[in-house]
Amino acid sequence: MNEAFLQYLWQHRLFEGDMSTTDGLSVIVENPGSLNRDAGPDFFDARLRIGDIKWAGNVEIHVRASDWKAHHHSDDKNYNNVILHVVYINDTEIVLENGKTVPTLVVESHVPDKVWDNYDKLINAASNKEIACSSRLDEIPEFLFQLSQDRLIVERMERKADDVQRIMHESKDNWEQACYWLVARYFGGKVNSFQFELLAKKTPLNIIAKIKDNPFRVEALLLGQAGLLEGPFVDDYPKALKKEYDYLSIAYHLSPMPGHLWKFFRLRPASFPTLRISQLAGLMVKSSNLFSHLLESDDVDSLRKLFTVSASDYWNTHYSFDKEVPFRPKSLGKTIVDTILINAWVPLLFRYGVTHGDQTCKDKAFSLLQQLPSESNRIVKLWESEGIKPHNAAESQSLIQRYNEYCSRKRCLECQLAYRLIKS
Repeated sequence: MNEAFLQYLWQHRLFEGDMSTTDGLSVIVENPGSLNRDAGPDFFDARLRIGDIKWAGNVEIHVRASDWKAHHHSDDKNYNNVILHVVYINDTEIVLENGKTVPTLVVESHVPDKVWDNYDKLINAASNKEIACSSRLDEIPEFLFQLSQDRLIVERMERKADDVQRIMHESKDNWEQACYWLVARYFGGKVNSFQFELLAKKTPLNIIAKIKDNPFRVEALLLGQAGLLEGPFVDDYPKALKKEYDYLSIAYHLSPMPGHLWKFFRLRPASFPTLRISQLAGLMVKSSNLFSHLLESDDVDSLRKLFTVSASDYWNTHYSFDKEVPFRPKSLGKTIVDTILINAWVPLLFRYGVTHGDQTCKDKAFSLLQQLPSESNRIVKLWESEGIKPHNAAESQSLIQRYNEYCSRKRCLECQLAYRLIKS
């Protein structure tokens, strides 16, 4: 037995039989209260009938009554409003900080055997499987699974919107700047996301705007700020880029980031930072007011067109400086574009809707996820191996949220699916 499970039973009113305090007073739960995940009593604002009296206040739950003293609640005024102490084993009488006693409910005989068995099996499975309920997913009705997915996509969107808020704070509430930083981050994929965001933050938008009519200068600026033009070079093109950057760095008082931060090892050549930076330069030349243009686009096709960019001609025969390869145009691929839309633009659009109280923007963010194809990554493939195949990005984002926040953290008691399985 553990405290989390007892809290779960109390929250969902799953204790069975008529209950009474150690003093023989009947206990009727009209409202179990709100679960508190921070410091203080486990449940706030519960509504109980103890004997003939209605009570409103807090409820504290422990496996053993003596845990009250072990957790130092006897010296804490925050527990003076506790109206009921729920315990599995009553091994001592407890007293509040103000000297009063609190009614005690012993629930050892009120835990349903079936519910405990279901929970025990699930927790044991969680120690061996990444998805604890994988062997019982077929027991979940389709409508319930979909309802839980809908809740999770909202949860994930709100979490990502909080991340966007951090970016907004850093950018001093400049939406264009925040958009530039976020889009740059996802140009780097998982391996170079931090490096690309750092590059964007070290390369001000206002400087790009001044030189955007000259694509060569923009590319020189970004590659130089990335610390990738240190040389020496053999080819004329990187030599020219370095010469241009040396001029720009003096003119605008710039300093590059350390070039050694960039990671090339085990990356596919198409994802090399040199190539991606050239493509980012192409995007900034095409649309320096990227946020405004994205905000005006209503569907996935128009958004993808904004990201239809290619690296400069030099990269048609190169993935890195001075190493020639067979000719192949280096346009930004559809997969990376969709990744940027899912992880950068949609959360930014949702945050914009929240900030301005614009429901249309929030609805558009959800609609875009439904239009975009499902992602393909380790977590999505894990769900697919269990027979759960997402049909669009909204569904894959929901599965990622469920895995990251619940499955991987073994928070089964807080998952709607596990609730169904434990209660059944």
